[in-house]
Amino acid sequence: MDAANQTLRLTAYFSQFITEHKRAFMDRVLDNRTRYVTMVLEDIYQSQNASAVIRTCECLGLQDIHIIETRSSWSTNKQVLKGSNKWLDLKRYKEKDTNNTAVCFENLRAQGYRIAVTDPTPDGVPVHDVPLDRPLALVMGNEKHGSSTYALEHADLKVNIPMVGFTESFNISVSAAICLNSMLHRLRQADLPWQLTAGQKDQLRLNWYKKVVRRAELLEREFMRSIE
Repeated sequence: MDAANQTLRLTAYFSQFITEHKRAFMDRVLDNRTRYVTMVLEDIYQSQNASAVIRTCECLGLQDIHIIETRSSWSTNKQVLKGSNKWLDLKRYKEKDTNNTAVCFENLRAQGYRIAVTDPTPDGVPVHDVPLDRPLALVMGNEKHGSSTYALEHADLKVNIPMVGFTESFNISVSAAICLNSMLHRLRQADLPWQLTAGQKDQLRLNWYKKVVRRAELLEREFMRSIE
């Protein structure tokens, strides 16, 4: 049995343990999920900030978040997360003695992403003018120091949020919400391939089914034995 067929058969099997209402809800979420825009968090050290950004990404329809841990270890706050992380794919870059930002950027470029680093200086592109003609990875830097020198020097463009007050920058979770809301609103109005492929939806649907079905691992083993 090939992988795609196995995924569909397992999904059909698990569907009997999930209400029709919940299955329909998951399908609506899948229809609005995207990997066309992805979030990169570079050395975020405050757990409440990290958690708030994850929750924002999930609410707005992102599927992937890339987490760089060169200078700061990643931690989260369950009360802020509200379970949002269980529906997302979190990709962590945390090798010791390694420029994890470089590794992350190389991985993203191999997948065709344009890399846009947020920075409050005025020489960047305003967030509402960021081009969306190809997949975009939005990089948010450290709360204290901002984006690293490497990130700024190796990005395809810098992005800023126009402000008219005295304060230089927003909190990182607010910045993420403003940027993503602007980009995703424009993206969903455009004639661009922003939605997940059928195969990606099938795999995520199965993953999500297994998250809400009790004893999913045991049930899967029993099902696989029954069809051998």
